[in-house]
Amino acid sequence: MDTGLNIRKEGALDLLSLGALVHRLDPGIIPFRKATECAIHVSGGEFNVAANLADCFRMNTGIVSAMVDYPIGDLIAERVRAMGVKPFYKRFAHNGVNGPNMATVLSDRGQGVRPPVVFYNRSNEAAAQLKPGDVDWNAIFANGVRWFHSGGIFASLSETTGALIIEGMQAAKKAGAVTSFDLNFREKLWAIWGGEKKAVEVIGRIVENVDVLVGNEEDLQKGLGIPGPDVHATSKLDPSAFFSMMGNVLKKHPGVKAVATTLRDVHSTNHHSWSAVAWMNGQTYTAPTCELTVLDRVGGGDGFASGFIYGLLTGASPEESIRLGWAHGALVTTFPGDTTMATVEQVRAFAKGGSARIQR
Repeated sequence: MDTGLNIRKEGALDLLSLGALVHRLDPGIIPFRKATECAIHVSGGEFNVAANLADCFRMNTGIVSAMVDYPIGDLIAERVRAMGVKPFYKRFAHNGVNGPNMATVLSDRGQGVRPPVVFYNRSNEAAAQLKPGDVDWNAIFANGVRWFHSGGIFASLSETTGALIIEGMQAAKKAGAVTSFDLNFREKLWAIWGGEKKAVEVIGRIVENVDVLVGNEEDLQKGLGIPGPDVHATSKLDPSAFFSMMGNVLKKHPGVKAVATTLRDVHSTNHHSWSAVAWMNGQTYTAPTCELTVLDRVGGGDGFASGFIYGLLTGASPEESIRLGWAHGALVTTFPGDTTMATVEQVRAFAKGGSARIQR
């Protein structure tokens, strides 16, 4: 089956991501107001995809981001190296008092009936200062890049980050790379400088340059300003509502060749039903459903995106690609932190049918 994507056979980098690097403070199941200690995870919606592809799927990946020269920057840079991702940083000096900073995400994991809580300290964030002209795209793309990825979290940080994504996407297109964008709509981030109206305007300009979109119904509605589906899904795992939106997505953005997302029915913080769907070149594909016992849900969606992109980069069929994404995203929820600890062999075994109960 033709995916409609013209993927380069080779390049120095299989995937290049553009986005903010952050550190997440995680007190586990203890709410922050009672916390006495935290684990530190290095993350970033866009970085996670590059990290997963490098560490689990053994691909060559890079990240374009901001880096601040102070101990938190050092901690983050070390973790980027440990995941095997090649960095392309614009460096900032820290003034020792108020920044610029590497952003902090704070989240407790929740438990049972108590949901996870995520909030931010992104004040004076270095990545929000990134703007067109800061990155030498020609130098980065000179040795060949097969896939370029960014997302809605980075787009939401400031007036200039969306413009930098567009600059990167246009350079990627010129260099023959496939482009993808994870809508990752975050209400709290857009709310402080324009809300949904601003999001639709910024993301609309970005998506003109995008081949592959990742996002669920809510992302499509709020990020692209596309009206909700006429079809009322019988459950959160029913793909009909998602598929019914594809006509409107294409009407607004005819250049988009694929749209994919996870389907998740949250029974409790630790029990989710999990599936995934993709629309590709006019065809629809649905992954199986499995029951997840969730340790840490953060990063599951990025886990899906990276497995799905891995499939496409390695010439797998759309059916196999969506299963690889579904399987990897499921496994990521069983590890602490935002990035993968799975191996490609585990992902392939689970994608084939695995040992978790699957309802076909």
